[in-house]
Amino acid sequence: MAGAIVIWIYEALIWVGVQHLMPLAGIPRNATGLVFGKAFQESIGIWAYVIGTAIHFVFAIGWGVLFAAIWPYFRRRGYEATFVALFYAIFAWIVMHVAIAIASDNHPNYLDPIVIIGGFMSHFCFTVPLALVVKRMLASGAVESNS
Repeated sequence: MAGAIVIWIYEALIWVGVQHLMPLAGIPRNATGLVFGKAFQESIGIWAYVIGTAIHFVFAIGWGVLFAAIWPYFRRRGYEATFVALFYAIFAWIVMHVAIAIASDNHPNYLDPIVIIGGFMSHFCFTVPLALVVKRMLASGAVESNS
């Protein structure tokens, strides 16, 4: 959840505030358009916000659970969570954007260096807090790991 919220803060500050790529209200519905296309997003009205928010948080939670599953492996080998998170961010960006490219023809130009750098930066803002929360939860015993 922390990562999902932080990436939205990044998008509000950078995509909306600095780059003016979309209005602030466009953030929650963005995932709906990326997955199902802009025509679908526009046709369902307010439900685009609900579906987009659900997509965003379901995928963020999924990425968090996956990180929690792999983190013990790296912890035993002495790696810092934030270091692992930097590579995890790149992996997550690639997987998510390949999936979006397969699911829909409505996506930014993934060969554009600005899109790539912006995507990586947003995912760094997602995975670093995620890694720190997972590290803290697993260290305190709040989440049991069978690894």
